[in-house]
Amino acid sequence: MIQIAPIVNTAALPISIDADVAALLGLNAPVAVGVSGGKDSAAVAFATFDYLDTIGHTGKRLLIHSDLGSVEWRDSLPACERLADRLGAQLVVVRRASGGLMERWETRWRNNVDRYVNLKCVKLILPWSTPSMRFCTSELKTDVICRELVRRFPGETILSVSGIRAEESAQRAKAPISKAQEKLTSKTQDTRGLDWHPILSWTKADIFAYLRSKGFDLHEAYTRYGASRVSCTCCIMSSEDDLRAAASCADNHEIYRRMCELEIVSTFSFQERGWLADIAPHLLTRDQIQRLARAKSAARLRETAEARIPAHLLYTKGWPTCVPTDAEADLLCTVRVTVAATLGLDVLYTEPSALIGRYGELMELKPK
Repeated sequence: MIQIAPIVNTAALPISIDADVAALLGLNAPVAVGVSGGKDSAAVAFATFDYLDTIGHTGKRLLIHSDLGSVEWRDSLPACERLADRLGAQLVVVRRASGGLMERWETRWRNNVDRYVNLKCVKLILPWSTPSMRFCTSELKTDVICRELVRRFPGETILSVSGIRAEESAQRAKAPISKAQEKLTSKTQDTRGLDWHPILSWTKADIFAYLRSKGFDLHEAYTRYGASRVSCTCCIMSSEDDLRAAASCADNHEIYRRMCELEIVSTFSFQERGWLADIAPHLLTRDQIQRLARAKSAARLRETAEARIPAHLLYTKGWPTCVPTDAEADLLCTVRVTVAATLGLDVLYTEPSALIGRYGELMELKPK
């Protein structure tokens, strides 16, 4: 369960603000606070709204939540609704038109298989987002939220608030108080905007103490299941303890099995450090348990085969940068046949002459 935070003088907690933000607030610019249902977004919503009241801001303000679909905790949207009720604020809920995050991962896998079959990539590409490739955030949160804010506030400069904190990671410790958000810029709608991070300096203890002082009911992921953070039920950034907490909630069992199924089919573990299916194997079907063992074996075979590819033939910006030699083409074909047989794929370009011809086509297509 959550740790009880030490007593903190919540009245003394600072709001981070810079000259750009102050100028826009002075002009009563619209303020949109992104909320997920988690502790940080709840705290930043309370703190921001209190600050806006203190300075006499009379511009538009709202909460906005991007629903990621089946990967969300059951209590995430209700937690956002409780927050909106407490603040007397409008809650805008947005969603990716072509499906949630699970659909995005599954589609990405199908597309990556097609790319591999047709030699549009040299190695098979994983379906998951990663800490260094967080399209889950950019595509399903930032893009969708910014698009809605541009639509709602034509002709205005928008302040988009999020509850990131320097304590969370080395990367977030480098985050500025505000920065231009290019996705809020629209010539058609005549908009522009800033990302604003008002609680950058707050600690986790500050957050829990502040929310306790507000008498706000936390998300059940913290209070009932013992999670340390709220995002997706199973997040690429989650600790093993948080993954176990998510798996202990019966509401999450179906999506857990669906995510494990994609691990099994793709042979790519959900996180680099381990397989999601190993977190709660008792939740898998008998068939999944049997296929999981084969998937792990297939993953090792795939990795071993692809490790033979020379570095200069691996993906880099502008790939392909050269046409393989006859010997390299023979090696690439061997790797492709091995990977295809291991995963049960029917791939093209498995003969050296055909592969060299395909590389020639790709080189010709690059300038276009």
